[in-house]
Amino acid sequence: MLNHLNHIAPDGMLTFRVNHQISRVKYMMAGSLVIFAILFSFGQAQAADRPDSFADLAEALTPSVVNISTTTMIESRGKSTPFPQFPEGSPFEDFFRDFEEQERPRQGQSLGSGFIVDKRGYVVTNNHVIENADKITIYLSDDDSFSAEIVGRDEKTDIALLKFDPAGKELKAVTFGDSDTLRVGDWVMAIGNPFGLGGTVTAGIVSARGRDIGSGPYDDFIQTDASINRGNSGGPLFNLDGEVIGINTAIFSQSGGSVGIGFAISANLAEQVVTQLRDYGRTRRGWLGVFIQEVTEDIADSLGLEEVSGALVASVSEEGPAAKAGIEAGDVITAFNNRKVERSRDLPRIVAETPVDKTVPVMVVRNGDEKLFNVTLGELEVAENDGLISNSPPSGASRSFEDLGFDASPLSDELAQKYGLESEQDVVVITSVQDNSPASRKGLAEGQIIRRLNQTAITSVDQLADGISAAREAERKGILMLVEDTDGQRRFVQVSFE
Repeated sequence: MLNHLNHIAPDGMLTFRVNHQISRVKYMMAGSLVIFAILFSFGQAQAADRPDSFADLAEALTPSVVNISTTTMIESRGKSTPFPQFPEGSPFEDFFRDFEEQERPRQGQSLGSGFIVDKRGYVVTNNHVIENADKITIYLSDDDSFSAEIVGRDEKTDIALLKFDPAGKELKAVTFGDSDTLRVGDWVMAIGNPFGLGGTVTAGIVSARGRDIGSGPYDDFIQTDASINRGNSGGPLFNLDGEVIGINTAIFSQSGGSVGIGFAISANLAEQVVTQLRDYGRTRRGWLGVFIQEVTEDIADSLGLEEVSGALVASVSEEGPAAKAGIEAGDVITAFNNRKVERSRDLPRIVAETPVDKTVPVMVVRNGDEKLFNVTLGELEVAENDGLISNSPPSGASRSFEDLGFDASPLSDELAQKYGLESEQDVVVITSVQDNSPASRKGLAEGQIIRRLNQTAITSVDQLADGISAAREAERKGILMLVEDTDGQRRFVQVSFE
């Protein structure tokens, strides 16, 4: 059989085949080594990104983190009540003494964290840590203590800046990093004073970015799974470069302890507030002078927008910067100062971060066209003090015709008197709303004035009818109306076609 094989396949051919197989094995081994080398290098890179220990970082940063103790005088619960006097040793003496102690003013204490941002003794913490405090004491990592004063505080972002006299002691300050460069999954480290235990280090990753937890108008929280507990408030959240990229502020917990969902104020927002508090003792935020709404899919469709993004202007302050520049109700702000506005809640934060009196470009969409306005910002705090800003955004309702479920009419003197409105020319008012109609489900009611249809001012019923017909012909899902209630408040309402 072997001879037969050799005959069919001479030694030369057999040898070639064997050598060919050997070559293939060599190439395969070489390829495997290359792949192994690549994987090994990738593994090394991954290992380099993951620290073996946080010890060096913690040792370097702990001296910059402080514990904060506050004392507050708590007044008695009511008017002081005269208690009867009893002979010493009377069984009623201790009983009434307990009640008397409860009637007297007493001290309440709370603990928090903070971090040094200036060697002169400036400390950043949360406003809620020092709110209503009569006395504030700073404890350094070496247990040295100092009395501190409030330089400034901001309730809207829950940030406070304190100052103490280091009395010649050499302090170590930390710096803010760029929180916008953070990525979900990045390593972070928190140092604070949980439960009053003193300097405690925890580590985790960035779980999410840009969280809105409903704490204020400028919410831009970093979510982390690094353990944060009571007493961590006001403490720093560090990146691996030792920069503060957040201020630990809140946790989500049903038990009061850490469940791995903590929130930190982003450094980019905090740094600006801290700078203003240090320079002015208060915040100085930019003011645009508009009330805005979220752009929903229905609203985007009604306005013919290509994207469900931007901030819809519901009303404009008459004396505000936006009105002076030409921005109107119904405009959709898509970019502010060359920054894209993805969601309506992005705009207040972007505007607030912009310097007062600065002239910035504002891009809007009006009637399907992009328009650019140059707006010189005012100061939010001044506008609030001057009463130019209402505490709540405008509200109201909307209207339509048969299939939309409402009737409209020019505003006559009789209708104005009926609905308690001021007589105006070229005004359309809702006169009836059908039950269980698209209009009624959106909250439209008699007596409401229709100011705009989509982004066009409405001055007659015919104009309203033409606008509704045009929306149907364009195969819109419905119409968007700006309505004004009898008390003068306004808002946009989207009413769908059935």
